[in-house]
Amino acid sequence: MDNKVKINKDNIDSSKGKSSIKEITLLFLKLGSTAFGGPAAHIAMMESEVVRKRKWMDHQHFLDLIGATNLIPGPNSSEMAMHCGHERGGYRGLLAAGAAFILPAVIITMLFAWLYSKYGTLPRAEQFIYGIKPAVVGIILYALYGLGKKAFKNNLLIALGVITLGVTFIGVGEITALFACGFAGVAIYLFKTKVIKGDKLFQFAPIAITPFLKYLFPVAVGGVVSISAMKIFLTFLKVGALLYGSGYVLFAFLDSELVSAGLLTREQLMDAVAVGQFTPGPVLSAATFVGWQLYGFPGAVAATLGIFLPSFLFVSLLNPLIPKMRKSAIVSAFMDAINVGSVAVIMAVVISMGRDAIVDWRSILILLISIFVAFKFNKLNSAFIVIGGSLLGYLLLLV
Repeated sequence: MDNKVKINKDNIDSSKGKSSIKEITLLFLKLGSTAFGGPAAHIAMMESEVVRKRKWMDHQHFLDLIGATNLIPGPNSSEMAMHCGHERGGYRGLLAAGAAFILPAVIITMLFAWLYSKYGTLPRAEQFIYGIKPAVVGIILYALYGLGKKAFKNNLLIALGVITLGVTFIGVGEITALFACGFAGVAIYLFKTKVIKGDKLFQFAPIAITPFLKYLFPVAVGGVVSISAMKIFLTFLKVGALLYGSGYVLFAFLDSELVSAGLLTREQLMDAVAVGQFTPGPVLSAATFVGWQLYGFPGAVAATLGIFLPSFLFVSLLNPLIPKMRKSAIVSAFMDAINVGSVAVIMAVVISMGRDAIVDWRSILILLISIFVAFKFNKLNSAFIVIGGSLLGYLLLLV
């Protein structure tokens, strides 16, 4: 009888559009443990669970949430988990869904980071890591192809992308270049329309102030020979607050913030990319790997909290404004340009990675095979390409 009463109560709660925190947590723990293949695959799995299977919302509302994630910084799939959790459990549901979705990847990445710190420099490990590097370059090139097709909508955006790519090679920081590209897109829109209305400026304000967050967290890691857990936290907090576009943009930012400062090697950064491909859940869990290499377990925790905290804040604070922002032509122009800038900075960093990874005929062969497999079998989990590159590299080094 008690069970029957409990079931009826749950049904009543469900009819009101609410779910228990336990149900939300268990669902997103499952998704976070099995969601391989990047943000598109993650979101498709969420759609299957929350729309088709559980009927928590209809398809139109789910699509509205997808559009909302593109208007704020942070990883799209993690923010979708937070939005879904908020829909069913309010702010407690937001926290539960976001943390549950991220946690499996963070735990697995910490394990990889610990193993890497102990054995990553051994010759036997290096033989396997050798083939991963060109495979990762191939994966990112394939991701760039898909991003570029969506981003370069007209000749003006193409020109902005080329200029952004160019300025990154003459020493302009990736974050500065990215937001300069975004505001250039707004300027072009305003020039074409010749109309500025107050309500549009208000709708644009939450995103317009985002780049100035970098001055609220002035962590100048350049020239610093050591780093603390707090500095790691603030560095990743700044990056997390400014991270638009694909999760791969993270590696462009880290290249500027840490590699250029001598705190992290490009080899370690590329290995972090590989770990991000191996693990389920958001690719930004690679920040955990980087934090561990910088300062052990405290660094891993600090980097993880820093990189994901802005997403929780943006989803919770900007959610009421999202319906108006989505209809703003100015925000649309800004995001179109931001997407172009994202592709440009990814291209800049992948060129730098390619210089380090493509060193002989073996690495060229692995790169070409990885690109072919990525394009030919586009539904294949990218983790298999990384594993294949690692095994092929090991075998080729025996030749």
